[in-house]
Amino acid sequence: MQIYWTKINKIVDETSEVKTYHLDCPEGFTWEEGSHTHFALEGFNAGDKPNRSLIRHMSISTLPHEKTIGITTRIREQCSEFKSILRNLEVGKEVAIFKTHSNVPLSREDKNVYLLSSGVGLATFRPLVLDYFKRADNVNRIHSLNVDSSKEFLFTNVFESSPEMKFTSQFVDNRNDYYEEVKNLAADKDGIFYVVGSDDFLKQNIEVLREHGIKPDQIRLDKHEHQLAEFL
Repeated sequence: MQIYWTKINKIVDETSEVKTYHLDCPEGFTWEEGSHTHFALEGFNAGDKPNRSLIRHMSISTLPHEKTIGITTRIREQCSEFKSILRNLEVGKEVAIFKTHSNVPLSREDKNVYLLSSGVGLATFRPLVLDYFKRADNVNRIHSLNVDSSKEFLFTNVFESSPEMKFTSQFVDNRNDYYEEVKNLAADKDGIFYVVGSDDFLKQNIEVLREHGIKPDQIRLDKHEHQLAEFL
């Protein structure tokens, strides 16, 4: 397993609680849309065994052509040891990334694509939308639906409806409105539905989609193959 040590080159406050840590791209490091990586803090591999409290599984919110690895995360006032350390890191500090993989590349099957997310889960979808804007081949259209009770919506400059690009984006601030809209979207019995959020969020979405006739092979989750059976 190759561990890439790299430096934080910029920290962006996306909202009052959400930050994006931009990392230098190490030589030889590549990724595609929908990728996640293991993001680790200094000292995680100092002992005989990796210190798992210093490692998190994170989505990459950028694409390679942006020349930066974006890690977008919510850091609340009351947070874990990992988030507490991360909050105090400054530009120039080193972090590690390894085991990078995409479970959710953009589906190009000449169908409508629906991106369903909660809160900062939208970070996983930012690269898919940018990839679609660069190359719309074999995608009919994309609709993004995000629920965030904070009302501080993320990446609104990217997630902005564009009729000419056949892209629509919707933000709601409560679960009732969100699930009503999911039911409406499920009227498309041939669509592809991506879902990103907590495990409970995934299960609730899958339940609604299945109740409305969407089959498991139409649902995409940011989970490894061996984890899918637990949800689908």
